[in-house]
Amino acid sequence: MAPHHGNEEEHEVRGEPRKPVVRDNRKVDPSTGNVRKPNPESAGHTPEAGAADQGAGEAGAEHPEHEELRPVDEAHDAEDVLSQAERILSEAEDVQNEAAELRLDLQRLQAEYVNYRKRVDRDRAVAGEVAVMGVLSSLLPVLDDIDAARAHGDLADGPFASIAAKLEGILTSHGLERIDATGVEFDPNIHEALIQQPGEGIEVDTVLQVLRSGYRTQARVLRAAQVIVAVP
Repeated sequence: MAPHHGNEEEHEVRGEPRKPVVRDNRKVDPSTGNVRKPNPESAGHTPEAGAADQGAGEAGAEHPEHEELRPVDEAHDAEDVLSQAERILSEAEDVQNEAAELRLDLQRLQAEYVNYRKRVDRDRAVAGEVAVMGVLSSLLPVLDDIDAARAHGDLADGPFASIAAKLEGILTSHGLERIDATGVEFDPNIHEALIQQPGEGIEVDTVLQVLRSGYRTQARVLRAAQVIVAVP
């Protein structure tokens, strides 16, 4: 059922018949041919309603915070927060793993460097010992000549005796040790037995006489002493 306007309701109350309402909504006046201005009443808006709408628009423009807010999807936001938190935790775990690997690499490099330093120091020490032993070994014939001259009494006194003593002192300072003791137990590591003969009152093989002195250092034996061994 169509809505009734106020005038029509008044006619019904008074008992008068309703009359049709005709509105001319043409934009051009058929009499003059001019363009008509919009009629607020024909558009379904009264001046009071237009003013009210305009006032409401201005009020809305002055107070934008009164605009209707879009509802927030709390579940969607929670999923985003969880996803971001998981991503941050994953990145933090990757950083920790990388830091642990770098720490292991650093420790391995430090260990390799320490081993390298030890190996270099050891090689340097061995090279020094080899060089010293090479020099000492090359001077052993000179020492044999000094021993022979001393045995013949040629180095009892004089400048050559002083030179020989200085040379022997220098070699001793470099770790050279003479092997020429008699009456000691025979040791095949430092003695070379050229002659064996029976001995009296002995229980083990004993060095009876040194035919040629031997020499050694703390590291190794340069030359074994040639000796006569007395056996039980």
